[in-house]
Amino acid sequence: MNVICFGDSNTYGYDPRGYFGGRYEADNRWVDILSAATGWTIRNLGQNGREIPYSSLAFPSDTDLLIVMLGTNDLLQGRSPEQAAGRLERFLSSVSLDRSKVLLIAPPPVTLGAWVPSQQLIDDSRTFARFCQALAEQLGIRFANAGKWDISLAYDGVHFTEQGHRAFAAGLLEELR
Repeated sequence: MNVICFGDSNTYGYDPRGYFGGRYEADNRWVDILSAATGWTIRNLGQNGREIPYSSLAFPSDTDLLIVMLGTNDLLQGRSPEQAAGRLERFLSSVSLDRSKVLLIAPPPVTLGAWVPSQQLIDDSRTFARFCQALAEQLGIRFANAGKWDISLAYDGVHFTEQGHRAFAAGLLEELR
């Protein structure tokens, strides 16, 4: 099965512990844990700082599953949950793959930390998850809410810890069963 994981730094596997950042080892990144557990061919298209694109990318036609998790950086850059959801709707509507091949994951809510100074951002991240679910229903695509998977976040309130990546992978594997 050919899978593409399209997201931000939490998909990439960003390790916030180092001064310049870095990347967790493969056995501590959810994308690689998923690949090892399933035997699937998975392309990690996570990118640090990625916001929701204005238009779709050309995903290969032989993609069996496109997993999309975006929106946190949009909120951190000051967009409202409504604005981020609008961007996500435009992006997902332009994806040329069959809707049955798309899984939208609402990122887990952020927590107070070095990058999250206000309760408003936390509330916005929870609101955004509800918009993601409504959008998935509207577009007829699969949906999962990572906020239900008990993801531990690092000191910054945004990035998954190594344990968070393992919990994310476990939640996703359960969702895909």
